[in-house]
Amino acid sequence: MGFQLTSDAFEDGGEIPKSYTCQGENISPALLWVNPPEGTKSFVLIVDDPDAPDPRAPKMTFVHWALYNIPQTSSTLLKDEAKNGVSNGSMPGLNDYKKTGYKGPCPPIGRHRYFFKLYALDIVLDDLNQPTKSELLPAMEGHILQEAVLMGTYQKYK
Repeated sequence: MGFQLTSDAFEDGGEIPKSYTCQGENISPALLWVNPPEGTKSFVLIVDDPDAPDPRAPKMTFVHWALYNIPQTSSTLLKDEAKNGVSNGSMPGLNDYKKTGYKGPCPPIGRHRYFFKLYALDIVLDDLNQPTKSELLPAMEGHILQEAVLMGTYQKYK
């Protein structure tokens, strides 16, 4: 069993429960990872939706959460990071709402896929001052040891 990312809220490929979306409490799900590669110094989490705005004609990948410099000693993020915090030393990135922290699924049309990507890095990144995904990716380049992915789906209920 290699580097894996899971959640007790939903299974890989399963539906993300309403409480983790804009139609519910909009809180982050708990995340757990196991078996990071040897040499890991930190983790980066990026949660994005490649199906925006319409899965039949996607035009962009929308970022819902970015967090970096998660300590290598960490193996979890608690449910509702806004209330319970994140691992000491973790630094926030900006989502596509131009805010820090988790902002859950809120698709305007159709069923979207949400990818929770956890990257194991061989370095601790410099303070990037709330970077966007497009600023994080080049800083990570050449330092990604492995990536673990958890995918969930969501479609708004009427």
